Amino acid sequence: MKKHIFAITAIAVLSVGAAGQASASSIHTVQSGDTLWSISQANNVSVEELQTWNELDSTLIYPSQNLEIEDKVDTYVVAKGDTLLSIANKNGISVSELMKWNNSSSDLIHPGDQLVLQGSKVVSKPATTNPVAKEMTVTATAYTANCEGCSGVTSTGIDLLSNPNQKVIAVDPAVIQLGSRVWVEGYGEAIAGDIGSAIKGNIIDVFVPDEQDALEWGRKTVNIKILN
Repeated sequence: MKKHIFAITAIAVLSVGAAGQASASSIHTVQSGDTLWSISQANNVSVEELQTWNELDSTLIYPSQNLEIEDKVDTYVVAKGDTLLSIANKNGISVSELMKWNNSSSDLIHPGDQLVLQGSKVVSKPATTNPVAKEMTVTATAYTANCEGCSGVTSTGIDLLSNPNQKVIAVDPAVIQLGSRVWVEGYGEAIAGDIGSAIKGNIIDVFVPDEQDALEWGRKTVNIKILN
């Protein structure tokens, strides 16, 4: 949703200015190693809110993916007799800040105008499009998150115990970059989100929530495509 800046709409003229909140949205472009949890913490929102805003069925994200992050911004409805200076003084800000946040080059305002009182906290980043980078044949084993002494959290911060349906593979970062999207034959599209002491070279370990399914996977040779 977009901010409405200096909107001269059919709003009743008020005797006093009214402060409130409006929703704005910004775009965060996922970087290698990002998780929904880390993004939520950086932007003071919840994982559930991120999933709702972006219609995500799981916490699986991948580099270059654009995520919408809604931000609450303070607003002020101009009343008769208001000036930018009086509004700025009333809210403890400067006129230049007020003009900057509202993309205005003039101090002309009208009753009913809605002014943004603070800038959005999330900075948009341009998305990049990456073609299929590499195809290779690897040896694939399987693992679960329920082993004795295991935390259930991958090296990149993905909580597999809380998200058992998420497709994650452990890789050798020297071969496949952490955070990459990887299509695995017989497994589907996954995120390269974990590492392992035995995962060296052209070997991957696919996460399977059920121990019996992991045992049945065994050790096999599969084709993979690194999508980015």
